[in-house]
Amino acid sequence: MKKTHTDLAPAAIGPYSQGVIVNNIFYSSGQIPLRPNGELVSENLEEQVHQVFSNIKAVLESAGASLETVIKTTLFIKDMNDFPKINDIYGTYFDNHLPARSCVEVSRLPKDVKVEMEVIALVK
Repeated sequence: MKKTHTDLAPAAIGPYSQGVIVNNIFYSSGQIPLRPNGELVSENLEEQVHQVFSNIKAVLESAGASLETVIKTTLFIKDMNDFPKINDIYGTYFDNHLPARSCVEVSRLPKDVKVEMEVIALVK
């Protein structure tokens, strides 16, 4: 198992890695809408989703993967009523390549954010 790290995404705020590679498969930890310096991007849903994707792209690249090699995503959202907006933004990042996906509403997320996402991807 190889741990990955990038300064282009927020550092882990606990005893875990941003992601790990096992047998050429990358598993990310959940990414929330924090800037790399650890500050919340904003309270705005759309800005939070874009920041999550920015963080996901950074941890993927640190592992030698990309959005195009993502196999599966898991979205955790605070309010299922936000799903249509989140789905529209999600579709701008995954337009031709459509990985498997799960999406669940949760009662609370770290830092009280509105969205968190983790991915599994093939390493190039």
